[in-house]
Amino acid sequence: MTAFVKPVVFLCLLAPLLWLGWQISIEVSSPTAALGADPGEAIVHFLGEWGIRVLLLAFAVSPLQKALKQRVIGRQRRMVGLFAFTYVALHLLAYLFFYIEFDWQALSADFVDRAFITAGIAGFVCLLPMAITSTAGWQRRLRRQWLRLHLLIYPAVALALIHLYWLTRDGFAEVIAYTFCFVVLLAYRWRRS
Repeated sequence: MTAFVKPVVFLCLLAPLLWLGWQISIEVSSPTAALGADPGEAIVHFLGEWGIRVLLLAFAVSPLQKALKQRVIGRQRRMVGLFAFTYVALHLLAYLFFYIEFDWQALSADFVDRAFITAGIAGFVCLLPMAITSTAGWQRRLRRQWLRLHLLIYPAVALALIHLYWLTRDGFAEVIAYTFCFVVLLAYRWRRS
């Protein structure tokens, strides 16, 4: 049974990207039919929402493994983390493409003037070294430093939630739900340690 866990988790994590690809193909053949009046904004928001969801799932892997006493859950940690990084990186790329058209001066202005952009990019910067060092080879090379480096998951999730909170204009239910999950997971980790 454990042999089927990895492919099932992979397909579940890939499903939102496949759905988005399908929506984009509909949009190309029939504008505004799938993604609305502003497809670029819809893509950026979709990727951002899934980035936070999968990031929270990655943060939940260790607590779930310990609470359910299922080692097979822990074996999915790297894949879930890399999917979280993928969604966040695609969210950033979509923002760069659709909003500022890879204008680096506009990016630096946004970084300085818009706090939610600053928080989002800072969260991405926290995820980058974890994604780069996610392999077993890096784990062997860095040894104990690898564990310390991967504590960056804490500020990465916090910054993602701050990014979403500062970006949200109304309807804070989603932000509250994600923050509640993060706080519960933090409390569980703190109590276990």
